[in-house]
Amino acid sequence: MRILGISAFYHDSAAALVEDGEIIAAAQEERFTRKKHDLRYPGNAIRYCLSEAGISASDLDYVAFYEKPLVKFERILETYLQFAPHGISSFIKAVPLWVKKKLWMKDFLERELGYDGKILFAEHHESHAASAFFPSPFQEAAFITVDGVGEWTTSSYGVGRGNKVEILGEIKFPHSLGLLYSAFTYYTGFRVNSGEYKVMGLAPYGEPKYVDLILNELMDLREDGSFRMNMKYFDYCAGLTMTSRAFDKLFGGPARTPETDLRQRDMDLARSVQNVTEEVMMRMARHVQKETGTKYLCLAGGCALNCVANGEILRSGIFDDIWIQPAAGDAGGALGAALFTWYEYLGNERKADDKKDFQKASYLGPEFGNDKILAYLTANDIPHTKLEDDEIADRVSDILGSEKVVGFFNGRMEFGPRALGGRSIMGDARSPAMQRTMNLKIKYRESFRPFAPTVLVDRADEYFEIDRPSPYMLLVAPVREDIRRAMSEEESSWFGLKKLNVVRSSIPAVTHVDYSARLQTVAREDNQRYYDVIDAFREKNGCSVIINTSFNVRGEPIVCSPHDAYMCFMRTEMDYLMMGNYLVDKTEQKPLSEDINWRDEFELD
Repeated sequence: MRILGISAFYHDSAAALVEDGEIIAAAQEERFTRKKHDLRYPGNAIRYCLSEAGISASDLDYVAFYEKPLVKFERILETYLQFAPHGISSFIKAVPLWVKKKLWMKDFLERELGYDGKILFAEHHESHAASAFFPSPFQEAAFITVDGVGEWTTSSYGVGRGNKVEILGEIKFPHSLGLLYSAFTYYTGFRVNSGEYKVMGLAPYGEPKYVDLILNELMDLREDGSFRMNMKYFDYCAGLTMTSRAFDKLFGGPARTPETDLRQRDMDLARSVQNVTEEVMMRMARHVQKETGTKYLCLAGGCALNCVANGEILRSGIFDDIWIQPAAGDAGGALGAALFTWYEYLGNERKADDKKDFQKASYLGPEFGNDKILAYLTANDIPHTKLEDDEIADRVSDILGSEKVVGFFNGRMEFGPRALGGRSIMGDARSPAMQRTMNLKIKYRESFRPFAPTVLVDRADEYFEIDRPSPYMLLVAPVREDIRRAMSEEESSWFGLKKLNVVRSSIPAVTHVDYSARLQTVAREDNQRYYDVIDAFREKNGCSVIINTSFNVRGEPIVCSPHDAYMCFMRTEMDYLMMGNYLVDKTEQKPLSEDINWRDEFELD
């Protein structure tokens, strides 16, 4: 029984294939088109998923779409009618895509796929709930889904038991925690649906000066985590911006112009909306536990990528454990729709042991073997050295120990926004200069943005205040007190980005200004090569932690193919590239040629 799940036409289009309940493949369209957050029909991702299983569309039993287009169009129409004539420009921009594709989704999918079988449409937050619960390790758990908006729902909660997910409560549009966070993302000069991570990273540089103003003016927050928003301050219902002039007046001026210098006010705004988000999600968690009485919690939706809030919920002890879908945003909706079909619609049995999840460490994307890597290197006359399997950990750990930066292209690509050792850039976490070097010379992004650590799972508690694995880099934990460096009186008085380059611990490159870290733990059974590199680094340097950041530069998706990896490597100041068993040294490379290409014979299909 083969089920293809699809999400498309909002942001982060994706496809996922489930066979007899097992997740076979999943990938975002952006990785193939190289257009970040690509919202178009995920034709490349679909072709990859089918190729991974060795099938064609005619072999599928079901296709599942992650939301109900007609219900979503109803919401859009009702909203525009409510605000008319305001919003006519936005309406004119939105309608063509609906008229051409979205309203005829069944016909469109049949035509694009060449498929004449059963097509199912889940509700958006049902897909999120299914993506949260069904791959989780729990046989029974509560779930919370929080994002911008689906059809009408912006947040939901309920219970998953066995092969069923039941939604018990919802918050409806326009009242949305995700859109509140996006409004502040826009107002602080970052791109909506892309820059929310930046707001979260910027927050520790600021003070929560505007929390009371947000809670008194922008939203009416209740004890159970439900809320209503004061829409006079927002323009996202019908306008072309997130915030209104009243919002500008309330916070003392217009939105920051993108790419201009950050002000202390921007940092204080980021800290304030982050604190409010954490408070809302904590109240939701307490209410949901009270209502459901469950020991475990699953999370999905774009707000579940707020790893600071996730860490707060975990440390609160409200639930014994939590599990977050690694592709928590709309991409994960494709997987959720497929799993919803297998379990809920078809009624297949599901058994979980409360320990091991079914996500396969989220290594669900394409893998390029040594034969394809070598063919690419040879065809483009790229100097390289082949290492035997037992030489890789030793060689790469030596490179890291000399404060060089390595692009690591290894095995299957990750599904979701985090690089987890399949498509990663690695560095020495002990280096005080490494955060600035990697931000400015490798990633070409804002200097304030923190880097995440990967730590051996069996040694995580030696560095971080955490007592369980964090395999998907979706939890923030404090750095242990005994490896922190005390701040001087002068340093403690500093504000804003002046805090940036202060050494705070024995692993300064991954210690944020508030002594936190967004960590990934790696187990050998999940990624043997990645684990062995870090373990060799530990043996030589007495440190079980490295920097792990996604293999891409600002504004581009994570790399997918050997060509993507080599081009990213050559266009940055990375020192080495490890692709499969082939090591590429920057000092041996010729200037990048326009003739270099990813030839047809190497493509996935």
